[in-house]
Amino acid sequence: MSQTEIHGTVEPRFVAVRNAFAQNFINGEENGAAFCMTLDGKPVVDIWGGFVDEAQTKPWQQDTIVNVYSTTKTMTALTALYLADKGALKFEDPVAKYWPEFAAAGKADVTVAHLMSHSAGLSGWKEPLVREDLYDWEKATSLLAAQEPYWKPGSAPGYHAMTQGYLVGEVIRRVAGETVGTLFRKEIAGPLGADFHIGLPATEDHRVADLTPPPASGTLGQGTADPLITNMASNPPINPLDTRSRAWRAAEIPAAGGTGNARSVALVHTILANGGHANGKQIMSEAGCRKALELQIEGNDKILGIPVRYGLGFGLPGGVANFPNPNTLFWGGYGGSLAVIDMDQHATYAYAMNKMAPTTTGDMRAFGMLMAAWQVFMAG
Repeated sequence: MSQTEIHGTVEPRFVAVRNAFAQNFINGEENGAAFCMTLDGKPVVDIWGGFVDEAQTKPWQQDTIVNVYSTTKTMTALTALYLADKGALKFEDPVAKYWPEFAAAGKADVTVAHLMSHSAGLSGWKEPLVREDLYDWEKATSLLAAQEPYWKPGSAPGYHAMTQGYLVGEVIRRVAGETVGTLFRKEIAGPLGADFHIGLPATEDHRVADLTPPPASGTLGQGTADPLITNMASNPPINPLDTRSRAWRAAEIPAAGGTGNARSVALVHTILANGGHANGKQIMSEAGCRKALELQIEGNDKILGIPVRYGLGFGLPGGVANFPNPNTLFWGGYGGSLAVIDMDQHATYAYAMNKMAPTTTGDMRAFGMLMAAWQVFMAG
């Protein structure tokens, strides 16, 4: 097979990162993908290659964007951290302080921090939902507000795969008077010039790469008898082909519906990596950024079935996630996208692709690039 051309820029010392990226194509693991790394707020690796379509007729361009599934959660979390930094909300407050209806069904004491750390016991909806309900903000949020938790809030982590975005997003909406997508665009993406969208305008559809669904064995919740996992994965069923529809792209689905690329993910997170300073602007305070590192809960995740450590909106090192530096935040998306923020190194790493891996937690493609970068640092 012919070798895929890799486009973009790489600082010479990070050429091994480019090689690792190219290797994924040589191994047949990629169709189209992009990787970006920043140091002290500046891009040191910004590369892309491959194709936007399964037929491999249209090349992946510099401005190609793609649905990154749960990497979107990092943008929603950052928007909440931004509001907290401005004094508009407190994570230790009960959710019901901002969203009174949420106190129903024994949830009066559930805090915003519980929502941010997947420990509110609302990992899915109890009412049967169809795909279109995800596009109906009012329905998706009011059902969660009325619902009893599946487990005692704060007692255990359990991945809120789709629900987290509606929960945190509604708190943001109640506090700011604007949707999460609007506030994120106005206060974060816009000022940084970051091409990431929670709710994509139709004018940008022509730039979106098609996601290729994983093999059936890699679909969410496959082969489990656990009712909690089945509920998360199938109510409503998550079909990657939906991401090709205007309805999905236009909707604000703040846990899974974001559209962007590696460059925009890395750029947005330079805020957290550099003490709130990005693109010549002080967007947040350093203390507000470091808040994300505060451990909220650890243990075996009831949905993912692996040991986790969750801060405010991000995974923390430990459990199954090893990183060279302790003050690191990360999150990944269904199929393989990834965001890593290393506050000690003032570095961000982001990976986005359109060929989905057959696993939610074990895709190794991005780690080749990360390992290559870390080796450069260790060599000093």
